[in-house]
Amino acid sequence: MTTFQEFGLADPITRALKEENYVTPTPIQAQTIPIAITGRDVIGIAQTGTGKTASFALPILHRLLEHRAKPQPKTCRVLVLSPTRELSGQILDSFNAYGRHMNLTSALAIGGVPMGRQVRAVMPGVDVLVATPGRLLDLVQGNALKLNMVEFLVLDEADRMLDMGFINDIRKVVAKLPIKRQTLFFSATMPKDIADLAEHMLKDPARVAVTPVSSTAERISQRILLVDHSAKASTLAGILKAEPINRALVFTRTKHGADKVVKILEKSGIPAAAIHGNKSQNHRERTLAAFRTGEIRTLIATDIAARGIDVDGITHVVNFDLPNVPETYVHRIGRTARAGREGVAISLCAGEEMAYLRDIEKLIRIALPKEDRRTPGKNDVGPSPSQNRGGQRNGRSAQHAHRSQDGAPGNKNQRSRRRSHGGNGGASQPNRDHARNENSRHEHARHEPKPRPTQHGGASAKEGTMQGVAFLHRPSRPNSPASTPNRSQRQR
Repeated sequence: MTTFQEFGLADPITRALKEENYVTPTPIQAQTIPIAITGRDVIGIAQTGTGKTASFALPILHRLLEHRAKPQPKTCRVLVLSPTRELSGQILDSFNAYGRHMNLTSALAIGGVPMGRQVRAVMPGVDVLVATPGRLLDLVQGNALKLNMVEFLVLDEADRMLDMGFINDIRKVVAKLPIKRQTLFFSATMPKDIADLAEHMLKDPARVAVTPVSSTAERISQRILLVDHSAKASTLAGILKAEPINRALVFTRTKHGADKVVKILEKSGIPAAAIHGNKSQNHRERTLAAFRTGEIRTLIATDIAARGIDVDGITHVVNFDLPNVPETYVHRIGRTARAGREGVAISLCAGEEMAYLRDIEKLIRIALPKEDRRTPGKNDVGPSPSQNRGGQRNGRSAQHAHRSQDGAPGNKNQRSRRRSHGGNGGASQPNRDHARNENSRHEHARHEPKPRPTQHGGASAKEGTMQGVAFLHRPSRPNSPASTPNRSQRQR
């Protein structure tokens, strides 16, 4: 298919696409829409940024128009499961944009604000509900939502659901759905656990695949600057002043590092803002809105932004810290060169990060161009991230690797502090429990140990109460505190 007109979508949808200036479908859209519009299940292997939201939203909206029905109270016709708040909000925005001429009712179920609004939003029934898995189960268990009328199920970024510990929640959700339904399943990678889940969820699915995770876009100009650790901040400031930047997304390894970079840039006269798991939901939404409009042109982020945040016009991605999981590099730089544009990816590599660089080059099968700006004879390595590697090179699963993304197990004293708070003498179970909270669970810094959550969904008195949010039509997300971490209020 070379144009959206050729898909035979209903007129209200084609009018909305014209208003959105959609003309030529992306490869995943061209492959998926003709299949999904027939009602067949689909497994899609596609990274963020390939246009997969439209590839499932458009055929679903078309089929809703073909079979018009009023949702029953406390039910939804379309259920979309997503791993993060930001991605969930963007998916809902897309459904509302494409369905603007359909009198579509929709709701968003994520954490971060009081749950009452969410309950009220789904009470009359909605056409489309976009949710994160834990919060969806809270609604169901609280008798605020029934899943017996779901006609369409979408699971987006399934591999990240695995990384964040949501697979059991997803299995519980699927067990409550009607057997007769259409399921659209998307993942950037297909590890064994995800393949098993897909086999359980789908019936005779069509398989489509674009851009394997090991690929980096040809339109992205990539280069490495070899620098002393202490020179990273000044090097970054120089890049932001010298490059023809429209919007720049800068990645750091830790939340503390992101905030520190913002302060350094502001002292250099470069306005910037940070987004990570310690920021409230309201702050994150305001920051992203300012970044989208260009009010803020430099956004500093931890890997919470590596997937799911889709902002047009990002011309540069800068890795202030190289990621210790090579696939993360691919996801990070994929934030630029969208929709046929070109982009620039610049990575600052200090001496202790050379092993990470070798892993990245091995994955993408490219020797990246390097410029050596290190001071000859200077032994300046800074706080070595090699302590965080934990044997993650060559074969460790992403579920374990992500634990170190934003401050993984470090030295003996840090491990002792974590044992004293987490019990059991081990870090893996507290980390898995923490990974189910809000989308900061990839970013638990080693200097921020949490009390171990009680088992079977119980929350301690210190952990507070559940929070959630839902919106009818285009959400105007309220100013409310972020959800308090406990297992019963996993990332919503």
